[in-house]
Amino acid sequence: MGFHAEVKVRFSDVDNAGIVYYPRFFHFFHVAFEEMFSSKFGIHYVDVINVEKLGFPAVHAESDFKAPLRYGDIADVEISLGRLGEKSVTFDYRLVRQPANELCATGKVTVAMIAMEGFRSIPVPEKYQKLFRSIGH
Repeated sequence: MGFHAEVKVRFSDVDNAGIVYYPRFFHFFHVAFEEMFSSKFGIHYVDVINVEKLGFPAVHAESDFKAPLRYGDIADVEISLGRLGEKSVTFDYRLVRQPANELCATGKVTVAMIAMEGFRSIPVPEKYQKLFRSIGH
């Protein structure tokens, strides 16, 4: 199931060895996360932050790298719900090179649910609990 977003590897994503510099995988995960809000949920991520005054700062991130990505590659980034806690959410990521369908990386990112005013932890609103459950495990 999950939500899928396509990410194209740009020149700025690769290092001198010609492969994607490893922190960029986390950037790709976040690009897909933002895309999920507009494409799947019908909410612009910037409006969540600036209008709803809610934020999702990462508090834990991990990844395993399986195969390199290079300039021009197209990656399918799949997001699924790993864990929905009271005040945090863990998202699971799979990044697959297309059209070869080659797994390049997996990852997990746990985000805290915060009120932007005061940057304090709050329970995940029911609206977002439902939205996150809709992407499946």
